[in-house]
Amino acid sequence: MADIPRIISVDDHDIPRIISVDDHVVEPPDLWTERLPRKYHDRCPRVERDKAKFHFEGGVFSYEKGAPDGTWGDWWLYDDLVYPFPKLSAAIGFEPLTNTPVTFDEILPGCWKQKERLADMDANHVDASICFPNVLPRFCGQTFHEREDKELALLCVKAYNDWMIDEWCAGDGRGRLIPLTIIPLWDAHLAAEEIRRCAAKGSFSVAFSENPFHLGLPSIHHPSRFWEPFFAACEETGTVVNMHIGSSSKMPTTSPDAPFAVSSTITFSNAMGSMCDYILSGVFERYPRLRVAYSEGQVGWMPYVIERMDKLWEERINDDNGEFGVNLPNPPSSYIAGHVWGCMFDDAVGLRNRDLIGMDQITFEVDYPHADSTFPHTKEVATRIVTEAGLNDEEIYKLLRGNAIHLYELDRFGIAA
Repeated sequence: MADIPRIISVDDHDIPRIISVDDHVVEPPDLWTERLPRKYHDRCPRVERDKAKFHFEGGVFSYEKGAPDGTWGDWWLYDDLVYPFPKLSAAIGFEPLTNTPVTFDEILPGCWKQKERLADMDANHVDASICFPNVLPRFCGQTFHEREDKELALLCVKAYNDWMIDEWCAGDGRGRLIPLTIIPLWDAHLAAEEIRRCAAKGSFSVAFSENPFHLGLPSIHHPSRFWEPFFAACEETGTVVNMHIGSSSKMPTTSPDAPFAVSSTITFSNAMGSMCDYILSGVFERYPRLRVAYSEGQVGWMPYVIERMDKLWEERINDDNGEFGVNLPNPPSSYIAGHVWGCMFDDAVGLRNRDLIGMDQITFEVDYPHADSTFPHTKEVATRIVTEAGLNDEEIYKLLRGNAIHLYELDRFGIAA
């Protein structure tokens, strides 16, 4: 690859500047009140400071607002929603880390202010970043889908997208903060309209649910093909479908009394199930230019799942009615390249099996400002990871930078190499 920049060997502790495909931005407290008509200001998302107490019983968190013996925190209010700002949503800099209330005054300014975020990226060897929603919308805008007033919800979705494109990713952020927008999940035709509107404004990435069924929406297998307008718009505009762990509002566990460590260990199963859905549903047959990316799902599980799908396909290739879900003209493994990208931040097993996955399909993340983030030591962590995996210069470039440039067509933002 002649266009790969020359880099010093990792033995000399230098790597390409990183493009992180999974970070988060804390929504500014005035994001919606600054953009929606005044008549909605007492109903749209807004922030109120009050004391809070958090409780954890039976594996479920609950929150008490206005508790006299509580801790000061900022609360998001939106119609019937009353939700505290938890420290875990902006975890960097807090030691020890606990799931307790927090205010905007306490978090790192880089969590929600562009200038400070860019400075944090510079200090962390990060060139560009794709930021998912965080506190109020959740990872793909589920909050707006859950509200009854869909007229207001649609205005909120559009306001978020306008802020993302016109402010967070504009000015000094252009070419460094890459737009990632959301859709009105409840209506695939409105979603398609929003995809096209955002693409016209310069956004070619969208946050979507890893499994919309858990949100009370049709799955991508549904005979109505509910999501076809959305997929068609994404393919038409070259918009990448990004699915973050937890974007189904459901995290895997084994039992109600299992510790959080169990759920944290098996979070990848959300991405695993979603990849099977996309391949075995035939979506990539119908939309041969559609691209999906899994954030925070790691990749070490992919070789076995790909092998298992292929074996089922070989055994049941003559399943004419599609009853077993393998009615595809080509092996499932053939739909990985060019369609499915995984994302990792610490996955030695995945990198040891990179040839089985496809080195071109693996990207890297920092996860700023969440608890798993490698900030401010990402350069050192990435150097260790690629060294231990024995990646050559071309593979290092692809993992930390090149694959993201190709997937998101970042040349549109002035990033060509």
